[in-house]
Amino acid sequence: MSLFFALLSGMLISAGIAVSRMIDPQKVLSFLDITGNWDPSLALVMASALLIYTLGYQLVLKKSAPLFDNSFYLPSKQHLDKPLLAGAALFGVGWGLTGYCPGPAIAALPAASSGTTGFVVMMILGWFIAGKIPLKSTSTTR
Repeated sequence: MSLFFALLSGMLISAGIAVSRMIDPQKVLSFLDITGNWDPSLALVMASALLIYTLGYQLVLKKSAPLFDNSFYLPSKQHLDKPLLAGAALFGVGWGLTGYCPGPAIAALPAASSGTTGFVVMMILGWFIAGKIPLKSTSTTR
């Protein structure tokens, strides 16, 4: 049953990404181009997502356990570190250069454009390479 709800959640977020046109790299690049033909509409998408996440997180904190597991997996780190900042910077540069981030790129795969497919292939290669880089272990609270 938990796999079904994971699939349903993934389909819901994919539909939201498609409806908001975040799967269109030009839409994203227009949002990031504040000195040119700026399109602020994705700010509404982000603000809506932040609001829903904040409300949902507050509800989660009131429960003792999720519906389909024994406990929540919440981050225990309370500070910013170099790997987090470096990863955020790399993500931002990649997003700004290509107009894609992982979720929208995967949601755009059915369109089968060469740009999307190439991005996803390189993203998977990047995950493989990143997995080979030794980092300090991170812990989560159960």
